[in-house]
Amino acid sequence: MAWIYIVEDDSSIREIERFALQNSGYQVREFACGKDFYTEVSQRTPDCVLLDILLPDEDGLEILTKFRAMPGMRRIPVMMVTAKTTELDKVKGLDMGADDYITKPFGIMELISRVKALLRRSMGIGEEDCLTAGEISLDGVRRLVCVAGQPCDLTYKEYELLKLLLQNRGIVMSRDIIMERIWDISFEGESRTLDVHIKTLRQKLGSAGALIRTVRNVGYKID
Repeated sequence: MAWIYIVEDDSSIREIERFALQNSGYQVREFACGKDFYTEVSQRTPDCVLLDILLPDEDGLEILTKFRAMPGMRRIPVMMVTAKTTELDKVKGLDMGADDYITKPFGIMELISRVKALLRRSMGIGEEDCLTAGEISLDGVRRLVCVAGQPCDLTYKEYELLKLLLQNRGIVMSRDIIMERIWDISFEGESRTLDVHIKTLRQKLGSAGALIRTVRNVGYKID
């Protein structure tokens, strides 16, 4: 069963998260600060991380940056759990490598649903063997993306976005459909999330990023 790590200094919120996750069958470790989290991560790799932003010893975004830099942690899903609610806060977290974002107070059912979606994608359920477009190739079995034969390091959200576009090559995917399939929830009014991921995906793909076309007022496609 998947291991979920909670980094949250508020003991009451940690208790709510732990109780909900354990009742859903997950194994949980709790941390009140970044220092303890780093120690445990060095010994056991989590399957998913719930990370608060406002922590006593270190900002959650700094923890996220350090976590992503650790060997093997690039594709571990991270969901920011925070009281910050502005779009700028959300975009900043996503742009720095978070895969999802939920604000306090949150519903337990929504939290569990999002965690399940993160795990389902990160564990590669329903992967296809190989998808290609131009110099881009996606190996679904190894969850490996290459551009002109060179590995391209993507977060799992970027990977899922690229896979969706490749699976529907030549078809315009509307913004609503992309948000629903990649984030498993309606993000009405928060399409900036998608724009940020498209931007970073194009940058990581280099010149091949030009294959991702913007269809004005509709969405995106790969030719």
